[in-house]
Amino acid sequence: MANEATEWTLCIIKPDAVSRKHQAQILQRIIDEDFEIVALRQEQLSRPVAEGFYAVHRERPFFAELVEFMVRGPVVLAALRRKDAVAHWRKVIGATDPLKAEAGTLRKQFGSDISSNAVHGSDSPENGLRETAYFFPGYDLGR
Repeated sequence: MANEATEWTLCIIKPDAVSRKHQAQILQRIIDEDFEIVALRQEQLSRPVAEGFYAVHRERPFFAELVEFMVRGPVVLAALRRKDAVAHWRKVIGATDPLKAEAGTLRKQFGSDISSNAVHGSDSPENGLRETAYFFPGYDLGR
């Protein structure tokens, strides 16, 4: 259950990993790492939803390519909760570039390049709450 030390993070299993049918292995790793999966669904993101989620990057040169990648196929969205969720999840997923990720991380195992890197994870506790609320607005996030 949630308590003072509990954090939220958003996991997105990206279209590259879904198309290669890695969802079950990634979800098992989430369970093995003692995350509570509070909400879970698979869906095809619309362009407006992807653009809204990545709006912070709108002025960056990779924005259009990122949105195009995220809408190309289904994703799995998971609201995860545990103590130190953000830092722990980022350790589990590894560096953004799978070629630089440590052995045993999800991106090293399932990613192929900096764009097709299998999974997303929130980068701060504040963004963990914001991102989780973006995709799961009806959940009480303990704010």
